[in-house]
Amino acid sequence: MSWFFISVFFVFLFCSCSNSSTTDSLDVFTRDVALKTLAQHRPHTGAAYKVLLSANLSGMEVFVEGIRSRRLWNRGAEKLGCFYIPSRTKPMPHVKRLALVYQDLGNLSSQFYRLPGYSFLTSVVGFLVYDATHTSSKSARMVGLNTMGKSILIQFPNLTSEERLNSKAKCASFAASGTVYLSDMISPGICNTTDHGHFSIVVPVKKKPLILRYSWVVAIVLGVLAAILGCYLGMVCMRHRKRKKFQDMEEQADDDSVLENRWVRGSKMPSGGVIRTQPVSENGFQHLASPDHFI
Repeated sequence: MSWFFISVFFVFLFCSCSNSSTTDSLDVFTRDVALKTLAQHRPHTGAAYKVLLSANLSGMEVFVEGIRSRRLWNRGAEKLGCFYIPSRTKPMPHVKRLALVYQDLGNLSSQFYRLPGYSFLTSVVGFLVYDATHTSSKSARMVGLNTMGKSILIQFPNLTSEERLNSKAKCASFAASGTVYLSDMISPGICNTTDHGHFSIVVPVKKKPLILRYSWVVAIVLGVLAAILGCYLGMVCMRHRKRKKFQDMEEQADDDSVLENRWVRGSKMPSGGVIRTQPVSENGFQHLASPDHFI
């Protein structure tokens, strides 16, 4: 068993991490325009040509290189974007000429490929191999590669030193079926494979604590409770002020009252003083009644 299979562990993620129909359509489109570009330039073996894309794919780069099977076997393909194909590699099945199509999805990576729980450290890059014996896209079938046990290296550029040395970073290989394989980097910023496909470097997304993930719900609940408590305290204060005002009015009315107040069987009632008017005679003298007067 080669060192490649010893050093790499694969984690199978059977999920709809990418829309396979969309990515297949993208591969077919880039194949067609790449082969047309190759036919227009009458290419020399080993020369790479940039493919012009439509405006809706701005941010994505595609290159195509025509190479003979004999040259691939003798020299490999050393500079196909960030891919390094070793010598002693042959196409399966055998064809005379190959078209190597290199893709760099750039800022469109997350639109075509998704990996739940992970974020992309690099853009998704890929290379596909087609039969270029005839440059017509109708007869351009995809072929595989047999590296005779050697690895195809993928060296990702534009990685910071911290990202290269991140122990949690993983190589992600996106299969045509939608399955994603995760493996360790063989060196900082370098992944490997044995066949064509699409690749990236990913890191796990930090999961927020449950209380932080639902902080907006907690904030809304606390806000509602605070509003209810505020309304309740406001009503209590208003009732207290009205009661106090009413008591003050009662006390003021008691102070201004001419009549005395008496309590009768638990009720407070006004009561006037007993004052009897004494009789006065016609000559102005006060008549003093005797006890016998009323007899």
